[in-house]
Amino acid sequence: MKEEFDKMTFEEKVSFLVDNLRALPDDLAEEGIDILAQAGETEYAVVLARDKGKIDKAIRVLLEAGDYLWAALIAKNAGHLTRSQDLYREGLQYYIEMEMFGRAISAATALGLSPDVIDDLYRSGIARESRDSDLAHSRDMIECAMQSLDLSLLGREDEMSLELIKAVQEQRERMASDEKEEK
Repeated sequence: MKEEFDKMTFEEKVSFLVDNLRALPDDLAEEGIDILAQAGETEYAVVLARDKGKIDKAIRVLLEAGDYLWAALIAKNAGHLTRSQDLYREGLQYYIEMEMFGRAISAATALGLSPDVIDDLYRSGIARESRDSDLAHSRDMIECAMQSLDLSLLGREDEMSLELIKAVQEQRERMASDEKEEK
């Protein structure tokens, strides 16, 4: 089988490995893990490595992909508790640096860090997401929607229309008041 495998193109090897992942002979495992990882098939590479007992290789593939959480879990499930904790700590630092706060919160939770630390991570995540939002643009969009509603209600005198007109006016007043407070 090794000779046939060696004659395959890279794409054929990837397909063969994925299709035969659970029944792959041991002599193809090491090369198969490398090929799958190189092809960006991280999950398949890790599963193959784990199933063949190559825990360190599985962890290495995951670290190269930046997946410290799964790497730590594999280490933990293999009985490497100290290594697992180290991976969670490394992951926490990595995820904070990469501003991946959801994953940082998962790592902090796995480490049993205090609720205050986890709350700080939530706040950092919210601040990061807020950085990309444009409040002025959002206000302009709301004002545009309210103007469209005003135009659609012109000339209507039914109770529902009058209530909507009143609600739009009240919202405009609140927005104007909020805008003054921000300045």
